[in-house]
Amino acid sequence: MTLVVGLTGGIGSGKSAIADAFAALAVPVVDADAIAHELSAAGAPGQRAVAAAFGAAAIAGDGGLDRGWLREQSFADARFRERLEGVLHPLIRAEADRRIAQWTSPYGLFVVPLLLERGGARTRVHRILVVDCPEETQIARVMKRSGLRDDQVRAIMAAQLSRSARLAQADDVIDNSGTRDAIAPQVERLDRRYRALAAKMRPDTKDRAE
Repeated sequence: MTLVVGLTGGIGSGKSAIADAFAALAVPVVDADAIAHELSAAGAPGQRAVAAAFGAAAIAGDGGLDRGWLREQSFADARFRERLEGVLHPLIRAEADRRIAQWTSPYGLFVVPLLLERGGARTRVHRILVVDCPEETQIARVMKRSGLRDDQVRAIMAAQLSRSARLAQADDVIDNSGTRDAIAPQVERLDRRYRALAAKMRPDTKDRAE
């Protein structure tokens, strides 16, 4: 059985950079956001399902989902968000499960931004790895990357767990408050730990690795 490590963190914490560092060590990575993007393309199952549920307003000019419009509606209306998640999340989970089932390595990384907020994906992981950095660093990174305003980033963060609540549920933590050079040593240390834990797992165990 492959050890599944759930990687999560707040917006702007640097989850992609961490996932890339693990991938550089030949660790398989399944990214829930990447799957969501694939399912949102024109003609993809997610696009068809959302179009059927929400109509033409949900479709962008290129035929894919209008993620900006969907994001705005979701933040404005909790019932809309729940309905959208009800359409997309089963498709994302099914595809993630399919990819994880193909892993042959000792362990792999399942990247889920809202792993702790939604809970459904949590049952699919043995350990929780949180990428952490100060909230002001998160805001600065997202503003630079996405061009969002300070208040817009804070609104997104308010819909996520607080930094302290996220850290309280972590089995492992990577500090990504510094430069990219600081990432590799932390990832290499965790890689050794996860390989050791994977070697101790019974083939039939479903318990989280200790």
